[in-house]
Amino acid sequence: MGKKLPPSTPTAGRRRKGPSLAPLSACKRRRTHEASGWASLPTDVVHLVTSRLLAGDVVDYIVFRAVCSGWRSCTSDARDPTLSKPDLWPRGWVALCDGDGVRPDDAGEIGFFHTRTARRLRVRLPELRRHRIVGFTQGLIILLNKRTAAVRVLHPFTRVVVDLPSLVPVFHDAVRNRNSLLDMNAAVCSASATSIAVVAWFPHVVIGAEAGRPTWEVLHRGLFLRGILPFQGRLYATVAEGGSRKIMQLYPRSPHPVLAHVPNNFGDPSLFNYFLVESGGRVLLAIHHLTAQHCGVEPFQQNAYKLFALDIDRSELIPVNCLGGRALFLSRDRSLSVSARDLPSVNNNSIYFSLRRDPVVVHSIRTGFSERLAVTCQIHDGKDRIRPSVRPFTIADHLLTYCHPHEWTKGLMFHEYHSIPESFEELTKNIKAKNSELRIPRIAAR
Repeated sequence: MGKKLPPSTPTAGRRRKGPSLAPLSACKRRRTHEASGWASLPTDVVHLVTSRLLAGDVVDYIVFRAVCSGWRSCTSDARDPTLSKPDLWPRGWVALCDGDGVRPDDAGEIGFFHTRTARRLRVRLPELRRHRIVGFTQGLIILLNKRTAAVRVLHPFTRVVVDLPSLVPVFHDAVRNRNSLLDMNAAVCSASATSIAVVAWFPHVVIGAEAGRPTWEVLHRGLFLRGILPFQGRLYATVAEGGSRKIMQLYPRSPHPVLAHVPNNFGDPSLFNYFLVESGGRVLLAIHHLTAQHCGVEPFQQNAYKLFALDIDRSELIPVNCLGGRALFLSRDRSLSVSARDLPSVNNNSIYFSLRRDPVVVHSIRTGFSERLAVTCQIHDGKDRIRPSVRPFTIADHLLTYCHPHEWTKGLMFHEYHSIPESFEELTKNIKAKNSELRIPRIAAR
């Protein structure tokens, strides 16, 4: 008989208990002399306030418009039905993981964290039911219907939904392998001033669809992609070609898609990891490699990073030696840059990443040394459970889990379940059962 998990082990499929905030919406207030005074603010002053609110957080803008009918009448509705206005996107918000093994689509709610203000909101989202979350872009959620394979984009705070066609025809034509569906990832891009597009990628296949169009189209085939990044409505990635690496524009398609060639004058490119991340309004390329160090008699290998800023207009890479007050969280699926000044528990001028046996490592750009952060939080030794979950989780744990969607979508913290031992039989069984719910319908024979 196989070993059973202790009661503290998350089990997929349970309903999450706890309070949840209702969707943000306007509310009626009793009129008072003070309220009428504020309501009579000149329109240009209201516009000045809302412009500053939108520059920071759309939630503040939604709350501002909810105060009175006068402010709502002279400002634009946050419920943009096309989702084509980036200033109304929930920028700066990342999705938290409760670490209880309950998938967000089963719970029907997500906890969000704002990386600049540290505000936390839990939002009930019944739209998640019967869907799998396959991507986030600036807070927008990309969903895949488990039965029909139709794609939709959801704004979590306004509940606006934009529907796109089913993946079924293009999947049977270009992807074919059902297991690739479990590795699907997607991003929102700008198709035009009034329309969005969704670009999805599987191993070696990239497809795209514009809202309002009837079908998906194959954008690229046979590319070995790493470090995919949506930036200013476009999609970029590092691509392996032979023994070299280059940065390409995946969407929109361009006659000259290669933006820059990655330098390889510090070692074998095939041994490195490449990440693209938006940081402070620019695109950074981070290259992880190992350097030989000597301490005493025995030499050892030390983690190292090379950083470059991508100048898109000039198609060149500019070396970067310091991140200043920012910190990077890097993963092959999703990378993130945050201000350490806004999050004091995060080290500035540092890079958080994971290795095969060390799920949370922080690397100091200034000193060049790395520190393992998850040593005392490991719940198993690769074979058996050795301790219960160590709580509360740190901000670094949450941000790194957000960057690893394969664990996040299962309701599991990455530093605890980046590898799942065979002895965790019940958890493995539940994961397989949930994966089996994702189906691709057959195309009817003509």
